[in-house]
Amino acid sequence: MIVLIKKTNIDFIKKRLVFFSISAVLIGAGAVSIAVKGVNLGLDFTGGTMLQLQFAKPVATGEVRAALTKSGIETTIQSLDRNAYQLKVKGAQEKVNEISNKIMSALNANMPDNKFTEEKRDYVGPVVGRDLAKKALFAFILSFFGIIVYVAFRFATPVWGAAGVLALVHDVFLTVGALSITNREIDLVIVAALLTIAGYSINDTIVIFDRMRENMRIFPKMPLGQLANASINETLSRTLITNLTVLVVVAILFFFGGEVINDFAFAMLVGSIFGTYSTIAIATPLVYQWERTGHRR
Repeated sequence: MIVLIKKTNIDFIKKRLVFFSISAVLIGAGAVSIAVKGVNLGLDFTGGTMLQLQFAKPVATGEVRAALTKSGIETTIQSLDRNAYQLKVKGAQEKVNEISNKIMSALNANMPDNKFTEEKRDYVGPVVGRDLAKKALFAFILSFFGIIVYVAFRFATPVWGAAGVLALVHDVFLTVGALSITNREIDLVIVAALLTIAGYSINDTIVIFDRMRENMRIFPKMPLGQLANASINETLSRTLITNLTVLVVVAILFFFGGEVINDFAFAMLVGSIFGTYSTIAIATPLVYQWERTGHRR
């Protein structure tokens, strides 16, 4: 196995209150932004206008987006055959004609040499309705419960599962907070990114918990704080290599992937950073803090 960092002896447990304080500040900033600004829900959640146009000459997606952005119109663009494009803009059903006319005026003004014909205009309802949103929330809660049960069965205590879920929620909430602060749009692609972040986060946490379980068998009389520190330090190189690999890929997507996937790459980049942080500095220290206030010191 590649060793990124040689054997370390960092006292993560001693610094746990510092880590908890950092997380509290970040969570507070995200909560304030969500409370004040809210989250910028995408077309999948809000619904909006769909306008389909066919251009007389070949045109790149970037040119269409640039022409609309120049007029202050944010749109989702889907390329079709025959130089045709579907343009989707958030808005109420009664504003379909107003938004469609605004789009066509912007294209006429900024792309005067490429005429187009309107093929279709319609209102597109939200893909994620209230019922589906409730089911998705229920699925999240059920998955969290499943994680707690699985970890409790595997490690003989539900406390470790609860700590893993709290770290997972920590990562997802901070990512949503960052999206709110930067006013980035949340659509189904971002939801997929959040689920991916949750998967990476809990996976790395389980690796450290597994090492703690092994060390408990090998050193049954070792104090929990010392055992937790040893387990984190022993898996630190593996954790950093795994997450650095992901970070490099999503950083390339973020800086060079273009505007279409920029929000997705941003969510993955921020979530991966928070996931690495919580795996090392939140999940295991939470287990220690819980046990310390209980029977084991």
